[in-house]
Amino acid sequence: AYGDHLPKDERYVRTGELMEVVRALLDGGAVDLAGRHVRVENARLHEPSVESPVPLYFGGASPEAEEVAARHAEVQLLWGEPPAAVAERVARVREKAARAGRALRFGIRLHVITRDTAAEAWREADRILAGFDPEAVRVSQERFARMDSTGQARMTALHGGSAEDLTVSPNLWAGIGLVREGAGTALVGSHDEVAQRLFEYGRAGIDEFVLSGYPHLEEAYRVGEEVAPRLRALTEAAGARADGAEGDSTETAAGEVAA
Repeated sequence: AYGDHLPKDERYVRTGELMEVVRALLDGGAVDLAGRHVRVENARLHEPSVESPVPLYFGGASPEAEEVAARHAEVQLLWGEPPAAVAERVARVREKAARAGRALRFGIRLHVITRDTAAEAWREADRILAGFDPEAVRVSQERFARMDSTGQARMTALHGGSAEDLTVSPNLWAGIGLVREGAGTALVGSHDEVAQRLFEYGRAGIDEFVLSGYPHLEEAYRVGEEVAPRLRALTEAAGARADGAEGDSTETAAGEVAA
């Protein structure tokens, strides 16, 4: 669609070369690179932000993308799959980064529908779903099926193009992905439930959350005022349990399971 006809593996070679150049430029150095796709000579930024390093965020679910992330990214972003699948991917990319002598942070991209009660939140999800034109769903799913994106394929596999069973793990709703490309899942539930799910993603290895809602401003207020304090309390309580069990491996393990 964009006129770029490089095969997928070569696109990621080019991406890696670009990220290598950008990282060196942001770090304030002069850059020379004679790559397969990118060639620069004595490139430099006029005013690099050396005192406040700019991290490179990167997304991609294919093996090629994971290799690029392991070598060049500071934060690898994932779309909202169930926590077990997220933990598996985090462990795999973390291992690849370790082999490259690096350590990554991880982020996740999710929509949020949070309300005072779970019933209110699910009514809102149902309202959104009822507004989808079946023809728009059909056209979107046909387009997604033609894409060679591994991440998009993983999102589509969560619902299979059907609106019959969209809750793919506790409070994780795949309805958005019926019509939206890319990040297609939402956390739906009470403020306590959403905070608990975010906490579980943290336990799965997620360091940063990129959240959105419909409408976005109102959902941002709900997350900030209701979910964030609850998530902070869960995190602090887990830290206190871990501190209390320090030195006793049996208690520490129990504390982690309970958290």
